[in-house]
Amino acid sequence: MFTGLIQSRGTVVQRVARATGARLTIDAPEWAVNGWVLGESIAVNGVCLTLVEGSASGFCADLSAETLARTALSSLRPGHALNLERALKVGESLGGHLVTGHVDGVATVLRLERDGDGRRLALEIPQALTRYVARKGSLCVDGVSLTVNAIEGTVAHFAIVPHTLSATTLGGLVPDAPVNIEVDLIARYLERLLPEFMGRP
Repeated sequence: MFTGLIQSRGTVVQRVARATGARLTIDAPEWAVNGWVLGESIAVNGVCLTLVEGSASGFCADLSAETLARTALSSLRPGHALNLERALKVGESLGGHLVTGHVDGVATVLRLERDGDGRRLALEIPQALTRYVARKGSLCVDGVSLTVNAIEGTVAHFAIVPHTLSATTLGGLVPDAPVNIEVDLIARYLERLLPEFMGRP
């Protein structure tokens, strides 16, 4: 489980294709000094990956064919900047919102415009996921917990504050860029449960 509060940024070193997917090597020296735990979960641009190898400069994680097909990680190239978050420990503060690292789909950047010291971001959300996006609700975008300012049809709007711009990769987004999105966990469970409750006397 994650929170959507980015702890560090990394950089893609290489992505090597394999028969069942790919292996991703990430440079993350800021984290490396604290050591790695083989098998730990790390959210990479919002995708929960398992650490399979650690070094003094970074770590490696394997990408399944399913992950490549359903997330924007398939577009990663060497030099690409990444948002990183380690799994939440019991007792730690939940400052963002509950994020599983199980990406629901890929959205497309429409606009990123200056708004004082911050930015205004507009994303084209896949039609099937818009029902889970609510004004003032939460949406995880490339691993970052954001509050939805407005939702108009399939377009979601966000205000990005200066701290988020400096701590994440969102300030570097460009039109047509793909981003991973994960809808609010509670919304998914409500959809599953409500028909059952509504059918009861």
